This record gives sequence, structure tokens and C-alpha cells, in this order.
Amino acid sequence: MAVVSIKNVEHYIWGEKCDGWHLAKSSGLSVIQERVPHGCSEVRHYHERSEQFFYVLSGMATMEVDGDISQLPTGTGIHVPAGIAHQLSNQQTEDLVFLVVSTPPSHGDRVIA
Repeated sequence: MAVVSIKNVEHYIWGEKCDGWHLAKSSGLSVIQERVPHGCSEVRHYHERSEQFFYVLSGMATMEVDGDISQLPTGTGIHVPAGIAHQLSNQQTEDLVFLVVSTPPSHGDRVIA
């Protein structure tokens, strides 16, 4: 088993300025560390099969889940079941860094809401 970090795993860019690093990637599990700069967000969407857990490592996430908006400071997280529309954004001045754990992996299972 290899020790992983953002320095030695697959990296991708999403949106215009956001980063993602695949820390674990298998047929049943995805663990991604993401960085979202100030003012950026993902598109509101849901997953038909994948459930997800978002955990904030630094910064503060604004998370809309099925119409309810929560502020997630460092050290907190939220579970989003499959089929529930959600949108994460960074409305703060510092970068947002978080983990998103998906089972099964959510790539290819995204529906714009």
C-alpha cells in the first residue's frame, strides 16, 4: 500500500480555478481533496447512485442541500444522500479545502439540478 498526498496522486482542474486530487479511486470508493478559491462554486446537481460526505479541512464551505443552506467551518462535514440536489460554494476570502468521499464514485453520475 502506498502512502498518498496531493503531491503524488492524480490532479485535475474543475471550473476555472478549482483543484481536485484523487486520494483514493476504486470501483466502490472515491476520496478527493479539493481546493475552491474565493467566489467559486460547483454547479447545483445531484447523483443518481452516489452518496457523498463533504468534510472541511480549512476555510468555510457554504453548502446548499435540498434547499437548506449550511455554513461548514473547518472540522465539520455533511452527508448528502443519492438523489438529493446540492451545491458547494466558497463565499469567504480564504481558500476552501475539503475532502469529498463518494460511494460509489460520483464521476459519470452527475445530473444538473
